[in-house]
Amino acid sequence: MSHPQQPAARTPAGDPAPPPVGGVLWSVAGDIRALLMLPAALTMQVAHPAIGAGVDEHSVFRTDPWGRGERSLRSVQLWVYGGEDAAEEGRRLRRLHRDIQGTDAHGRAYHALTPAYYSWVHATGFPVYRYGLGLLARPLTDAQERQLYAEWLQVGRVLGIHDRDMPQTIDEFWPYYRKVLADELEATVVVRELLDPDLPVPAPDRGPLPLRPALRLVWPALRRPFLRLRAFLTVGLMPPDAREAIGLEWTDAQERTLRRFARVVRAVVPVLPERLRYLPLARTAREAARRAKR
Repeated sequence: MSHPQQPAARTPAGDPAPPPVGGVLWSVAGDIRALLMLPAALTMQVAHPAIGAGVDEHSVFRTDPWGRGERSLRSVQLWVYGGEDAAEEGRRLRRLHRDIQGTDAHGRAYHALTPAYYSWVHATGFPVYRYGLGLLARPLTDAQERQLYAEWLQVGRVLGIHDRDMPQTIDEFWPYYRKVLADELEATVVVRELLDPDLPVPAPDRGPLPLRPALRLVWPALRRPFLRLRAFLTVGLMPPDAREAIGLEWTDAQERTLRRFARVVRAVVPVLPERLRYLPLARTAREAARRAKR
């Protein structure tokens, strides 16, 4: 049954507001476990031929993977914790994608801001959060799941996606989602690269300056194990129906290993101090919210 929609939240300037302080996303989007889930969403995005072609032809993910990852992560954090800066980040992203167009692997023209494509990029976050939280934290209740979806709709508005281009209830989302899985997704060139353990990824150029020279020295030995772990978590934390639609292999042994890993994460992360558990932008926003309540 469809639930009536609440009026979209707005900032004083009239821009769409980010999801509410204290909501589901407020708790999970800045948690370090989100770092483990994001690659699954990215891979689902580029499994769409139009989006995969756009990333293949226009992204710097091959030449500057660490910088692109840092910028993408900051962008996601701003959607939730950016306050009045959230809507400006949404506008920046639309400007960035305005000139991204071309032809996909099937010879079909694409434009990055075509509503069906831009909406799919956004849509992937909801099923990945839902599935990943069930493994790495705890399964959402029905009420929490519906709240998460309502908050993800608000993120879509922050990104400039019109309500007419997003399923407006969770009950409408799942048929839409299953149709995209059945009709669109495939193992694109970019999907195969992201899961390739032999990919020539350059050494990390982010992090504390004193550590970077040492990391460059050991990177030749670390690169392949790191990429294997990344591929394992990307496929493992992807909803099984999406994994199957793309044609990604996943064995029972891998599932058992993932479940053991998830048990450790569930035990360790909740007892970490906030400065270790939450990413910097999320920590700052959470501290500001606590001060405002005093």
